[in-house]
Amino acid sequence: MKIVVLEGSPHKNGSSNLLAGEFIKGAEGAGHTVTVLDVAHMDIHPCVGCEHCGMNGPCAWKDDVPEIKDALLSADMAVFVTPVYYFGMSAQLKMVIDRFYSYTTELSAKKLKAALITAAWDSDEDVMPALVAHYQKLCRYMHFENMGMVLGTGCGTPGMTGNSPHMEEACQLGKAL
Repeated sequence: MKIVVLEGSPHKNGSSNLLAGEFIKGAEGAGHTVTVLDVAHMDIHPCVGCEHCGMNGPCAWKDDVPEIKDALLSADMAVFVTPVYYFGMSAQLKMVIDRFYSYTTELSAKKLKAALITAAWDSDEDVMPALVAHYQKLCRYMHFENMGMVLGTGCGTPGMTGNSPHMEEACQLGKAL
């Protein structure tokens, strides 16, 4: 299976990307091909709802989104990686998802498999529900099949994350595909 990992953390060596690395190790160990796109550091403009694309055409912006689009349209699975910022995903990943608008028809027709990998400082039970609900709604709307989630609570620093059970959880998710 061809997997595209969309890393949405502004911290290249942060907790969510650390968890993603374990997922990748498991997925590659199981024979899958993984492409990582560090979307947080790509040139991406926000969707402004101009309707230039009509949900199925070229976007008016000239940036790195075509690279993301091509990768996703040639993949079997998308993995969304993000830290939790104010109970949701990072703005960097949200911009990528908002830009799905220009190729919603093509992307939803792919019926990709999907997973969510996230890291939050807090371990409170109310830290993840809004992000999980957003991801699940995205999956339903885009006809993605949710293959699992790693909800890394208590992962405020890479040191905390590295010593957490979420590392093995992420690796096992990759292996189980």
